Amino acid sequence: MSLYDRDYSQSFAYAREGALVEFVKTTYKFFAGSLLLGTIGALLGFAFFEAVVTYRWVFFIAEIGALFGLMFSKSKPGLNLAMLFLFTTLSGITLVPLLGFVIAKSGVLAVAQAFGMTTIIFGIMSAYAIKTKADLSSWGKWLFIAFIVIFIGSIINIFLGSSPLQAVIAGAGALIFSGFIAYDTQNIIRGAYDSPIDAAIALYLDFLNLFVSLLQLIGIFGNRQE
Repeated sequence: MSLYDRDYSQSFAYAREGALVEFVKTTYKFFAGSLLLGTIGALLGFAFFEAVVTYRWVFFIAEIGALFGLMFSKSKPGLNLAMLFLFTTLSGITLVPLLGFVIAKSGVLAVAQAFGMTTIIFGIMSAYAIKTKADLSSWGKWLFIAFIVIFIGSIINIFLGSSPLQAVIAGAGALIFSGFIAYDTQNIIRGAYDSPIDAAIALYLDFLNLFVSLLQLIGIFGNRQE
């Protein structure tokens, strides 16, 4: 009986490990698809640049609506995937005004530089999350608090229009979302997410917000150089 129990336990462990590997693979496929659609959204936005800039708040509200739609459709297969791709496409479109600002100040290479830095940081923090023996679950609370602080700071700075304050917020944002990459990656490989779509959107938001933070820093310092 004990031999049977041991064999059953091993089979269960192998099955669970195989399911987790498949979960991680699917997550990163959705993440890659999200990045692709975000890029397509940005290209579409540039094709209709004036309209996007003029109605940027409309696109932003639509993006937030798609994100809420994704949250409320997580348990509905098919619809949740459609909402994921709608949100990521809209996120690329709403990024166009910032991309245009950075390109005007520092050139197209600045955008490529920000994307390259984001990719490198994403890779480093993901590797750290996979390799480390430390439990990063305690990071979640502090990262969330820090995010709320910079979110409030960003709202205040809409009215102040302070470049130094925006630089501090963007720098802090880059650090916070780098931490979120490690935190979310470890949660993914430990099976903490209910579905690959939930996991993929977490990674996408980390990547996107890190990219935005770096773009803002480049835009601010490019502005100062003139």
